[in-house]
Amino acid sequence: MSDKRLQVIFAGGGTGGHLYPAIAISEQLGDLSDRVDCHFVCSTRPLDAKLLTEEEVAFTPVAARPFALSPLLLAQFVRTWPAVVRQCRRVIEQLRDRGPVVMVAMGGFVSAPAAAAARKARVPLVLVNLDATPGKANRWVAKRSRSVFTAAEPAHQSFAHWQRIRPIVRWAAIADGDRAFCRRELGLDPDKPLLLVTGASQGARSINALMVRMLQTHPSRFMGWQAIHQCGPATLGGGGEFDEKAIAAAYHKAGVPAIVRPLFREMGRVWGAADVAISRCGAGSVAEAWANRVPSVFLPYPYHKDEHQRKNAIPLERAGGAVIVKDHVDAAANEADAGAILLDLLAEPEKREAMREKLRELGPPDGAGEVARAILAMM
Repeated sequence: MSDKRLQVIFAGGGTGGHLYPAIAISEQLGDLSDRVDCHFVCSTRPLDAKLLTEEEVAFTPVAARPFALSPLLLAQFVRTWPAVVRQCRRVIEQLRDRGPVVMVAMGGFVSAPAAAAARKARVPLVLVNLDATPGKANRWVAKRSRSVFTAAEPAHQSFAHWQRIRPIVRWAAIADGDRAFCRRELGLDPDKPLLLVTGASQGARSINALMVRMLQTHPSRFMGWQAIHQCGPATLGGGGEFDEKAIAAAYHKAGVPAIVRPLFREMGRVWGAADVAISRCGAGSVAEAWANRVPSVFLPYPYHKDEHQRKNAIPLERAGGAVIVKDHVDAAANEADAGAILLDLLAEPEKREAMREKLRELGPPDGAGEVARAILAMM
């Protein structure tokens, strides 16, 4: 028998939203075959190295830059592109000695030069699109890919031919027990309902600000509850009055037991512990809410002109398992809108359970397995 093994390169990074789905697919590949090696090509952002080191996977950072129209950023993109493509090509050639190579682009600015390198090296290229509104890089990569999978319902008819799959969720983001078990394992009261607040891996300053304000103005509405709050690194989602310590102090002053951290590794137990969540609606957060059947109030990232994160959560809202609310950025405005919806959900256990049942009806989050089987079928 040949000692050659399939070499799968995942290209993506910059946020956990690009890396975690790749990890999920690599897990499924490992389950389906014992003759597959996975390697990650990621960005040079510290978050990428942190996440991939914790996952104990092989990775190569590349100095990719996003495509942008501003003169300075466009110049950086043009200047770095050839070197990044060459670096990606070197990774391909090094792995080629071990066996056939497949490049899996996970979207975002890292995936484009990696896809260009794959084309030059004549290795199969697969795109996994995660957002309902594909970005420039995904649209460019899709035209050069052998197969295109989308874990979100495409927002435009021109992407309708992409193969639709259910959400992609890694093992660590799926609860390994019921709510009481997850709370107990996290050191919380197994019998108290729990609110999850998350801005995903990068945090969300406006959500942090909203929660601090609500704890100050409506402490009685949180009585009997406990919370887990993923606030993001101080340089991204927090900082100043909304950093980890300040947020934890707000919960303490309101008499609400809470765990506040910049980032949680055990997201399956975090989601599994929750009765309700307030969250950004990046593709990863939406997939994890779906997988763990957590009724959610979603606030799309407000600095995209088209609020394209909103489209990721539409299937959950349409099913009756979530509510999408505009992020006004201003804490007072958010309190009157998203905050009021959240407080109503805290007070209505029957409504939360009805929403949970609607999420159950959406089916299993088995997109990672579908992509993994397609990759193996190529060889």
